[in-house]
Amino acid sequence: MKTLVMMPTYNEIETLEKSVSDLFIHNPTVELLVIDDNSPDGTGALAERLAASLTAMHVLHRGGKEGLGKAYLAGISWGIANGFEFLVQMDADGSHRAQDLPKLLDRAGLDQLVIGSRWVPGGAVRNWPWYRMLISRFGNFYAARMLGSNLGDLTAGFRVYGKELLLKLPLESVAAQGYGFQVEMTKNVLAIGGKVTEVPIEFVERENGVSKMTLAIVLEAFVLATKWGITRLTRR
Repeated sequence: MKTLVMMPTYNEIETLEKSVSDLFIHNPTVELLVIDDNSPDGTGALAERLAASLTAMHVLHRGGKEGLGKAYLAGISWGIANGFEFLVQMDADGSHRAQDLPKLLDRAGLDQLVIGSRWVPGGAVRNWPWYRMLISRFGNFYAARMLGSNLGDLTAGFRVYGKELLLKLPLESVAAQGYGFQVEMTKNVLAIGGKVTEVPIEFVERENGVSKMTLAIVLEAFVLATKWGITRLTRR
């Protein structure tokens, strides 16, 4: 099965080369699409240099920073157009370990979603301060309650989508741009009765670069999850 790993980047020049190297060491049969939002630090140019010597690496340049959601939607469109059957979401900062990807792919199906989960038995987070743990655990608990789901890690960004599942989703109407994008995509999968599997992974906080987590991203996810929860309850 043709598998495409999508890595959105914005100012990841300190982490990209190692992430690319690790990906192909542990997953030599996949292909990689770096989706760069015109990073001012030169990440896009670095991606081009790496791709020049790697036949399985591709680069998609976008005009500017528009958010995680639009970057992934652009990658999904590119991947489907180029015949890939599994599309993987993976961070470029090293927080998603390349050695965990085979576990996700082993559970993947063309018509399902596999989530690399931090908050199920066997999952773990390394090098996070207590308040990041608290925000993530509460956010996932709240999102799950709003969606009426028992999933443990709705905000997880390490995922494998089957092509057939993606073709059934209303991608053109996805509104969230930050981590709310992961919740909204999961909501849409659950809404059509799609199968979702969680696989425990170890999440490792980045060692270089700056986290993209902001208060605005947290608030967007909270507001949208609340809206979806109210809509779900009023439709009963």
